Amino acid sequence: MKDAWLKIVVICLVIYCALTSFMHRAIHHPDGLVLAAHDPIQTDTTDTPFPFKEYTIQPLADFVIDARVLSTERYYWDAGSDLVPVDLALGWGRMSDSAVIKQLKISQSGRFYFYQYNFPAPIPPEEMISHSANMHMIPSTKAIESELKSVRVGQVVHITGHLVEATIPEKHWKWRSSLSRNDSGNGACELVWVKSLSVTDH
Repeated sequence: MKDAWLKIVVICLVIYCALTSFMHRAIHHPDGLVLAAHDPIQTDTTDTPFPFKEYTIQPLADFVIDARVLSTERYYWDAGSDLVPVDLALGWGRMSDSAVIKQLKISQSGRFYFYQYNFPAPIPPEEMISHSANMHMIPSTKAIESELKSVRVGQVVHITGHLVEATIPEKHWKWRSSLSRNDSGNGACELVWVKSLSVTDH
């Protein structure tokens, strides 16, 4: 009886892993198709700080982006994971074209996004920097959080919200968004308050 239950558990785990893998499989697109042609739109904001969980959220700019998902990463245990459970590495312009992306080895870890390529680069390195970014997503609702967690590589997202600074004043803790698409390295990621999210496969 014990062996039978063990077999059932193993089968259930295999089925669960297979279904999870299928549901999160990447979306593939033909070469030469720019899926997100326009740069993100960043404008001045008049919105004032507001509380969220234990944080104070300070809007720094209004923000709208259409971009192809290059990679996704869930976070569970690091500082701020309750605020930002998901990072999306996003690309627009030629960084949303499979002809470019297939020449890159893309990964995420430690709240950063990385890419490697064999020389020559498929497009100028400065264009890769200015047309892709790792973005820390703060879901404004539970529904948006669920949607963010189900986003798949290759999908195109439309996000509206704010670039923000999050603080816990009594703990002297601060997480501030970059306000430039041309920076790289530590501090270059966007911290995005997601007010709305839509996702398509093309």
